Amino acid sequence: MIILPLIPKQKKYLRDHNLNSKFLKQSNLLLSNIYHPSLNVELLEPKSRGIYSFRLDIHYRISFIFHSSEIIEIISITNHYR
Repeated sequence: MIILPLIPKQKKYLRDHNLNSKFLKQSNLLLSNIYHPSLNVELLEPKSRGIYSFRLDIHYRISFIFHSSEIIEIISITNHYR
């Protein structure tokens, strides 16, 4: 499985919020075991859109989609709602 490269806006968000190391750790977990408990992967509503998210940390989540069973695209990095 691979994660497509981040767009410049996403890279800037990670850098500005000091999240680069957390992103590397969690994305490696995602690639090795999508069911790892610390990721807390969820299929977001409406489920028919096929958008998933995983936990970067307690405050941030990353939304992604599968282009195939082997290709993941990060679509957003956001503050986690309360």
